[in-house]
Amino acid sequence: MAGPTASGKSKLAFYLAKKIKGEIINADSMQIYREFSILSSRPSKIETRKIKHHLYGIISGKKYFSAGDWLKKVKEKINLCIKNKKVPIIVGGTGLYFNTITKGISKIPDVDTKTRKKVRDLFNKLGSKKFYEKLLELDPKVKDKILATDSQRLQRAYEVKLKTRRSIFDWIIKTRSDFLNFDLKKIFINIPREELLKKISKRTDLMFKDNCVEEVKRFNILKLKKSQSVNKLIGVQEINRYLKKMISLNECKDLVNIRTRQYAKRQNTWARGHMKNWNKLYSKNLSILLKKTLKVVS
Repeated sequence: MAGPTASGKSKLAFYLAKKIKGEIINADSMQIYREFSILSSRPSKIETRKIKHHLYGIISGKKYFSAGDWLKKVKEKINLCIKNKKVPIIVGGTGLYFNTITKGISKIPDVDTKTRKKVRDLFNKLGSKKFYEKLLELDPKVKDKILATDSQRLQRAYEVKLKTRRSIFDWIIKTRSDFLNFDLKKIFINIPREELLKKISKRTDLMFKDNCVEEVKRFNILKLKKSQSVNKLIGVQEINRYLKKMISLNECKDLVNIRTRQYAKRQNTWARGHMKNWNKLYSKNLSILLKKTLKVVS
């Protein structure tokens, strides 16, 4: 079950799990980090006590965690659910994670730490724009396939080319899903734009009421490198600007709102390109949406 941020997919998954004896498995690349529960909108303790949730808050922000790492863990959780006669419900907003299940993940050889460090140092030295230009010289197949702002995937493409002498997209072409024999029910929450914008604004207000500022303060104590993926979580940069008195609290909230809307737009764009055969569902009424979902999964 996928959908843009704040679309209500986690709540829908919760009620679906209650109806079909399911357990929920996280497919959100930011909800895996243990340092952030408020900013990442992780399911509440009440929800996780009532329905078993997997892969939420399991990794330190200090660690590198790839789509491949997630796939290994999700396969374990799916097998565990099946063993316990539970229905695995995979829910989140990270399109790349869903691709690893529906399309598979390429069997790229492991990249050694030295090569990875070399690429990260180069990225930090050049900056995103110049690094992207250099990557295009090294691997022209990247053009129009990876956004110039997607620092993690840019670095991944660069290190793969350095290590294997082959484009990351040459590896991808030979990829097959490990779940070809599974009866996958693919659902995308196709919420109207105006409705989504209201939900995003409401959720941002709730985050600040729940004191996401303190969450960022605690995170800052770790003094992680800016290159760590966890720093890309929407709200971290904006709240730090507020803490440094560079912007007011209202300006901070506005910036979080804007970035969240931009992210949601990218998620919808991804879905149009990569989730064409998914069931696109929505209703403002949760009960009706649940009925529609049950019809698909039954």
